[in-house]
Amino acid sequence: MGEVWIRTLGNGLVRSDRVTEISSTRGSLHEDRGYSLKVIVDGKGHVLIDDGGLQGSLPERLEYARHMEDALLLAIDEARESDASMVISYEPERERWSSAPVSVLTGRLPEVV
Repeated sequence: MGEVWIRTLGNGLVRSDRVTEISSTRGSLHEDRGYSLKVIVDGKGHVLIDDGGLQGSLPERLEYARHMEDALLLAIDEARESDASMVISYEPERERWSSAPVSVLTGRLPEVV
């Protein structure tokens, strides 16, 4: 079973097994509309989604953010089932999480033992 990494908004990576909390907030980081979603690792927040364009009332936006949190948890669970190390990324244009083997993202093929 490989490791699972989550890509941050700034293209950093955090290990999913070190995440202690997933939280979302009303409004994006720069505006009071939309939402943002982050994970907490070692007491530090890492932003995964910053969407200032999501329209709707505050309860509607927070419900959508909770949906994205649940989808992230599902993506992590699915990636943990893989034998290869995986990276989970948010695709803003498709509004969904995707995962890919680290070997595909780095261009390195895994060694055969």
